Amino acid sequence: MRYPAPGLGIAFPSAAQVYLAPADLLSGAAARGIVESGRAVWFGGTEQAFCCAYLVARAADKVSVYRLSVREVEGLHPQTDALLETLQDPLPDFAGLPMDRPHVMGIVNVTPDSFSDGGERIEAETAIAAALAMADAGATIIDVGGESTRPGAAEVPPEEEIRRVAPVVRALAERGVCVSVDTRHAATMAAAVEAGARIINDVTALAGDPEALRVARASGVDVVLMHMRGEPQTMQADPVYDCAPFDVFDYLRGRVAACAAAGIERKRLCVDPGIGFGKTMDHNLSILRWLSLYRGLGVPVLLGASRKSLIARVCGDMPPKARLPGSLAIALAGLRGGANIVRVHDVAETVQAVRMQAAIDRAE
Repeated sequence: MRYPAPGLGIAFPSAAQVYLAPADLLSGAAARGIVESGRAVWFGGTEQAFCCAYLVARAADKVSVYRLSVREVEGLHPQTDALLETLQDPLPDFAGLPMDRPHVMGIVNVTPDSFSDGGERIEAETAIAAALAMADAGATIIDVGGESTRPGAAEVPPEEEIRRVAPVVRALAERGVCVSVDTRHAATMAAAVEAGARIINDVTALAGDPEALRVARASGVDVVLMHMRGEPQTMQADPVYDCAPFDVFDYLRGRVAACAAAGIERKRLCVDPGIGFGKTMDHNLSILRWLSLYRGLGVPVLLGASRKSLIARVCGDMPPKARLPGSLAIALAGLRGGANIVRVHDVAETVQAVRMQAAIDRAE
């Protein structure tokens, strides 16, 4: 069976996977006006709207891409109708934070070997002070990690990881900071939640530790599911995809379903496409180009590309701390393209850029 597109000359094989990515996102007066005209719809309860979308159908080895108005999408195919409804539905709060506005997550690595700032905050007191400064600068979430997952990084035993992160998490939580724990180990998840973490941020999407789903369910806290191809030690060894944005979408859709089956409600979830985790430069750029696609999962989207090697590959070789301009460009493009949260090293600079962009977008 094929689903014809009336008047558009489009037909989908019954076995096709269908995807929908909002295009030409608008804000401010332009968004309000075009929504009121009936030619656009609001994007997930935010101040953004879209009047067009890319419709993608994948069947066997064939990928077909169509650019359509939202009115042309309506009634086109059962999957597109469901996706269009999901893309319009307001997102639930995540870790108590409203998702109708952008959020900046500050990175605090309590590690000796992280790619950008390893060793700078290995002492708990230094990490706590840095995190509080980030919160004062406008970060609404602080992500605390005790194990580097950079390409080639060695695994850290949970006991050592807990020793590093638990005092930092506890001190920040006691001061009212919304803390995320960046870990792939169930024991560390449990210890961090006991210390006051409100978010589990797992690069393996709760698939790397056999106890992770159970611990996450029992914890009651919210969860970030990230895509990673392979393991940190090997993930950059010639990663291959049929079509990276859609392969990543399919994986994350599967992990959202796995969480639901394990008793973790969708409203507790957020997804991260995993820039730099088992992906080439071209894979990463393509995912960024199609970022709005991931909002079709019906959960918030987190984007973490701060200081990553992608910037050096595009802009010329430079050390991580020289990549602030590229990091800001990706953060702003990501937020305008569908991300709800950006995970960054340079909080004050990112908050300033985000606020400036928001002021421009809201101008009449």
